[in-house]
Amino acid sequence: MVVTLQHLAAITGGVILQGEPESTYSGISSLDFAQSHEISFLGNSKYNHQFLQTKAGVVIVDANHPPAPDTAAIIVVENSTLSFSKVIELFTEKADAFCPLIHPSAIIDPSADLDCDSVRIHAGVVIMAGAVIGKNTEIFPNCVIGAHAQIGKNCLIHANVSIREKCVLGDRVIIQPGAVIGADGYGYQFSQGRHVKIPQVGIVEIENDVEIGANTCIDRARFGKTLIGEGTKIDNLVQIGHNVQIGKHSIIIALTGVAGSSKIGNYVTVAAQVGIAGHLSVGDKAVLAARVGVTQDLEGGIAYLGNPAQPMRKELKQQAFIRRLPELFSQIKKLNEGDEQNPS
Repeated sequence: MVVTLQHLAAITGGVILQGEPESTYSGISSLDFAQSHEISFLGNSKYNHQFLQTKAGVVIVDANHPPAPDTAAIIVVENSTLSFSKVIELFTEKADAFCPLIHPSAIIDPSADLDCDSVRIHAGVVIMAGAVIGKNTEIFPNCVIGAHAQIGKNCLIHANVSIREKCVLGDRVIIQPGAVIGADGYGYQFSQGRHVKIPQVGIVEIENDVEIGANTCIDRARFGKTLIGEGTKIDNLVQIGHNVQIGKHSIIIALTGVAGSSKIGNYVTVAAQVGIAGHLSVGDKAVLAARVGVTQDLEGGIAYLGNPAQPMRKELKQQAFIRRLPELFSQIKKLNEGDEQNPS
């Protein structure tokens, strides 16, 4: 595919800062590898040095970009990362365009409800009794869809995903390979010297436009439902315990664990390796930095750091004091030595 600079400006909603509108480009690449026929973008100030040295033919930038190299055409946009995504879509053709398919090796219970003329079911998929699959949904190889589970329209269920019985997925949900939706919650009662399993009879409900990362596990509720709100994005290797409630448009990053019955609000950011204890609440628009340990309810609209979590500015101040401890200890030691040498 070949596109002109003028066409690129049109599809990104940008303005040509420098370059000839009729110049043509035929590829995409990163700033450090792009050549003169390729398009790139600057989405993070950490890469300003690459921008200044790039050999790209055209670079898409935000309004606050550094001085541009003379060798590249420049398109200024409101959000360079989102605009470049449109360019990627333009140049990237889906290797296997969607078309209806029921692979001969798929095992589908006769009572399952799916429109064979609009779904795409790959090899080795098992769809159990009473399951419902929405139109234009694609289920990749070796997935298991449990009895009476419901999957909405235009979903992508990637390989080796398990969605257990009665769980409910909305429309346009994406589940990456190896995720498990609706495994039993980790519930036991210690009695007479042994751990007795508590029945887990609830479900998982995932609302529209949610994405679940690879090998992430979301446990079914003990009763009722574990809920993932609309538009929330969950990274790889995340554990969500039973009866957890996560609000709309939140972000949960890799290696985070949320213990049972905790509630996370709307527009919350949870960074990597965060641990949230059970039966707690995190308010709307809170930000939990990496490796935060949550042991009590957290107010919304605040950035937190540390273990246990506390407001970031307070934690940073305490860390600064801690780093000074060797120096303070040395001063105290000298004072004590002076007292010993000059006894009153």
